[in-house]
Amino acid sequence: MPKYRILSIDGGGIRGLIPAIIVQKLSEVPGLTGWLDRTDLFAGTSTGGLLALALAGGLTPATIRDLYIDKGAQIFADSWLDNLLDLGKILGADYSGAPLQEELQQLFGQRRLQDLARRVLITAFDLDNADSTRRTWKPKIFHNFLGDDSDGDRLVYKVGLYTAAAPTYFPSVDGFIDGGVFATNPSLCALAQSQDARFNLGLDLKDIVLLSLGTGQSLFHLPKAVYDWGYAQWVKPLLRLMLDGVNDIARYQCEQFLGKGFHRLNPDFPADVTIDLDAVDKISYMETFADNLDLQDSIAWLRQNW
Repeated sequence: MPKYRILSIDGGGIRGLIPAIIVQKLSEVPGLTGWLDRTDLFAGTSTGGLLALALAGGLTPATIRDLYIDKGAQIFADSWLDNLLDLGKILGADYSGAPLQEELQQLFGQRRLQDLARRVLITAFDLDNADSTRRTWKPKIFHNFLGDDSDGDRLVYKVGLYTAAAPTYFPSVDGFIDGGVFATNPSLCALAQSQDARFNLGLDLKDIVLLSLGTGQSLFHLPKAVYDWGYAQWVKPLLRLMLDGVNDIARYQCEQFLGKGFHRLNPDFPADVTIDLDAVDKISYMETFADNLDLQDSIAWLRQNW
């Protein structure tokens, strides 16, 4: 039997509803009830980071699902005045971070990462490390493992705001932005954390199982062989292909390290369906989509490995 179980959840904005429903459905399968209680590490980026914090904080999957459905439109609320002041999407973030902060404060209050019942790993990006000798921006991984570099004293709601501060969608928070700029799929970060000698976990790779959940994938492609493009033409597809590329390379690397100890579920949307990070108008569609997913491979993997 494995010694260490990791649940990793991707970024994806409102599409976090999909892994929330997947986790709920898996938890309702006869024989799998309580599988979340055996999870040692919850890892997440952006919306996946919020899910990881919520699960580690004891919220039920059903409660988390309802939060996405009931609060999604409020968190991604826009106004004509904001669009006017921001010149559409040219200046300023699309949405205020205030509604998300309010919800996270209600959920977590003044709890700190060290107060959570489980270990968490949450990605963000520090825009300024304030180091007087080597000042630069850098990836930041928040965690509540014990040790000198522990972030256990950080407020849970603040870390949630940091990881969810997706550029152009929300303003930065305390100098942090969404960890999706380097780890949309945080599964490899979580695996690396388990191997850090500072935490004395004593784990071999064969001792680890890792379930990696995506938020659904839209099927994009560029059909021609040659594109003589510059900044203006590449900017939109480049962002999408970089995010998809980061997701896939993390999957590949974890598969090579863990073999059958790794399972990835990131369902494809139909070829004619695209769901953006703020597509609250498609919440009902995502509910139906996730509720009707065939989870038999994931169920079989959990039964055999978890």
